[in-house]
Amino acid sequence: METKASSKYIRISARKARLVVDTIRGKDLAAAQQILDFSDRAAARVVGKVLRAAAANAENNNGLTPDNLFVSRAYVDEGPTLKRFRPRAMGRATRINKRTCHITVVLDERELEKVAPKRGRLRKAVTGRGKAATARGKAEEKEKAEAAEEQEKPEEKAEAATAKPKAAKAKKPAAKAPAKKAAAKKAPAAKAAKAAKPEAAKKEKPAEPKKKAEPASPKDKEKPPAKEKSED
Repeated sequence: METKASSKYIRISARKARLVVDTIRGKDLAAAQQILDFSDRAAARVVGKVLRAAAANAENNNGLTPDNLFVSRAYVDEGPTLKRFRPRAMGRATRINKRTCHITVVLDERELEKVAPKRGRLRKAVTGRGKAATARGKAEEKEKAEAAEEQEKPEEKAEAATAKPKAAKAKKPAAKAPAKKAAAKKAPAAKAAKAAKPEAAKKEKPAEPKKKAEPASPKDKEKPPAKEKSED
């Protein structure tokens, strides 16, 4: 429910009052009051009175809680201008415009779902520039990650290229390994066969022929045989 308060025929130009009203439009009631209390402009005092009047109307007349109120609309209309004259040089007169304005502030209640705690409001408040900056940061992070992946891919390709010849070299001895084992297995068999051959040769060697008795020499023939000793 909207609650309105206005102040008319304020002796301030509408242009100066609009500069103040623009700072509180869309703000929460507490934040708007704080902005006006610390503002240096003269129009801030008048706008602050109008804002407090609107809050009092909402609380007393409509039974709304001030915590859920925010400035939904705030505008300044131009009022009548007071014309005065001032004497100038050589008997001339110049006009002075004393402008007035009408200030209006409208408060409305936020929906319960959109109401957030006071601490959370400041934390969650993000301007359009902030959102754009966060989006840019995320895009830059994605680009950096993709660049890092692209830099890693050539290294992986080089490693794969170097790994292929290594794997081929590693596979070649693996193919020859059984042959070596077979040769190693055959070697003892060959050694056993060689060791068995001399033994068989020894066994199969023919017996050496007996030496023939040499014929007795003529001297031996002349020698008489030795007499046998008698048993006597």
